[in-house]
Parts: sequence; structure tokens; C-alpha cells
Amino acid sequence: MIEVYTDGACKGNPGPGGWAWAVRDGPQGSGGDPHTTNQRMEIRAAYEAVQTLEGPLRVVSDSTYVVNCFRQGWWKGWHKRGWRNAAKQPVANRDLWEPFVDLVNERGDVEFAWVKGHSGHPMNDLVDRLAVAASHEQPKDAPRPAPVSVQEEEPGLW
Repeated sequence: MIEVYTDGACKGNPGPGGWAWAVRDGPQGSGGDPHTTNQRMEIRAAYEAVQTLEGPLRVVSDSTYVVNCFRQGWWKGWHKRGWRNAAKQPVANRDLWEPFVDLVNERGDVEFAWVKGHSGHPMNDLVDRLAVAASHEQPKDAPRPAPVSVQEEEPGLW
């Protein structure tokens, strides 16, 4: 099984963001968005890794938002409720979650694990640095889209 580490970063929330994934002694990827949120970048990092890497995969993230969506099956409730959370509000970041959930379910060989962020774990620190670097590469004068709704991580709402 391939173990891939993922992370997202954002300068401001919303603001310029970056995402990254990396396999120990293997491939890595990163990118960004000039106007986004940290949660979107966390999702995007994991989604990009699952899209790119083939074979059985363990996605390791410091985002409980990403990990718990799959390990605790939050997506099942969202799907059952028509992509609404337990508070009957639209699921934040549905445009990323829906294709990501579909991809993970189609593959059937992806699992998720959590790692504490900023704890000195070499791979988590690496993807953090890559994501932060990608956020710094975003244009400062990019046109701003309509305001992004930022929803905090509140497990009771998922």
C-alpha cells in the first residue's frame, strides 16, 4: 500500500492558498488557488493525490475534516440528505467533496489516517512546507470571485 501525505495552507481564510501531497522517497505534487479557504486546500490535496496515484492508497492528513469524512462516513449522511449537513445547511465545498467521494468509492482501495499537524512528523512537515510555498506563488492581484462561505469544522454539523 502506498502511503501519501497531504496538506493544505491558506494565507488568510479566505485568501491565497496552496495544497500538496507527497510519497516518501517518491512522487509529489502541489498547486494552489489565488482566493480560497484552508478547508478547500486540505480537500484538494487529498483529492489530487487520489486522482494521481494508482494502487492501494493510504491518505495521511492532519485535517480531521478530510479524514473524518471518510473514516466516520460523514459523506453517507450528506448524500442521504441531498448534500445537506445535519443542520440542514448545504454541505460546504460540495463541488470538491462530491467528485472526491465518488472517486474514493469507485476505487475502493483508499483508506485515510490522521497525523497531528506541526508535531515534527517529517512527511507532514514536508507537505506543509510545499503547501505554504504554493500559497505564496499565487498572484496577489488576482480577481476576487464572489465571497466564499467559510464553515468551521464542527463535527456535529456533518
